[in-house]
Amino acid sequence: MTQRPVALFAMRSRDLPDVFPPQVLRQLREAVTIDPDLIAERFDDPRVLEVLASAEILITGWASPVIDAEVLAAAPRLRSVVHWAGTVKGHLSDDCWDRGLLISSAAEANGVPVAEYSLAAILFAGKGLFALRERYRADRAFTLAAVEPGVGNFRRRVGIIGASRIGRRVIELLRPFDFEVFLADPYVEASDAAALGVTPVDLDTLLACCDVVSLHAPSTPGTRNMLNRDRLALMREGATLINTARGELVDTEALTDEVAQGRLTAVLDVTHPEPLDPESRLFDLPGAFLTPHVAGSHGNELERLGRSAVGEVERLVSGLPLAYPVLREQLSRSA
Repeated sequence: MTQRPVALFAMRSRDLPDVFPPQVLRQLREAVTIDPDLIAERFDDPRVLEVLASAEILITGWASPVIDAEVLAAAPRLRSVVHWAGTVKGHLSDDCWDRGLLISSAAEANGVPVAEYSLAAILFAGKGLFALRERYRADRAFTLAAVEPGVGNFRRRVGIIGASRIGRRVIELLRPFDFEVFLADPYVEASDAAALGVTPVDLDTLLACCDVVSLHAPSTPGTRNMLNRDRLALMREGATLINTARGELVDTEALTDEVAQGRLTAVLDVTHPEPLDPESRLFDLPGAFLTPHVAGSHGNELERLGRSAVGEVERLVSGLPLAYPVLREQLSRSA
């Protein structure tokens, strides 16, 4: 019988039951030798160091300790890091890439609920529900069967900023609807845009022509504050900005001014700073719909992340290439 590779959890202990419930943990333990009672929240624990010496796979997640040269020296057999969460930038040092480790991320799985949230926000925005909710709450009455002018999702123009994993999934989810979808992404060729079924435009054109704009770009030095005061001013009156990406992409004060004037509405699951200052005007503006960074995986959605990680471990053990590899050269333009 072939000996199973040794794996080690390096993550926040309290997340294990949600990400790896019994049936998922059982599947993982059929592929590798792993102790669910030993979780490396830090790498200087003697029990952790003992297992690390023979570990071939590290399974990491939120709050994983940093994997640096010292850790790698203690893990001579390590060949892969399987991350059940999104970005790996916070815990993988350059030494991991220099060592040639195979890196996987569950960013694809974590993007599913973000895309679903974005779709719901787009549909609500097109229907005018944010303003109508406020009016109904203020008036406490409405005229039955009265037609609301200027609302509806037929041939509404939707702009997607960033053909990231999530951006592409949102585009896919939009296909059954009667939308015109525009995309701004400098890395997408015309042929790729055609395959996605979207109209490629530059960012300024997208902002000026779309009724709803949904942000799906990573936070990098080149994208921070990309929607500044001048660019927000390009958006048509009554348009909605949806941000499930990163708050740093938007000039918060400039957006607050636009919403306060009633020119734009905003659906914000992320902000800068995060959380917002409790005194922020956005909390009280009827045109702002704020949620506390919940678009990503929560509750029963965490199991999807665990299943994604287990699938990657099974591929490693079977000698197959990773389904969701993270490549060093992609880091500069990914989340």
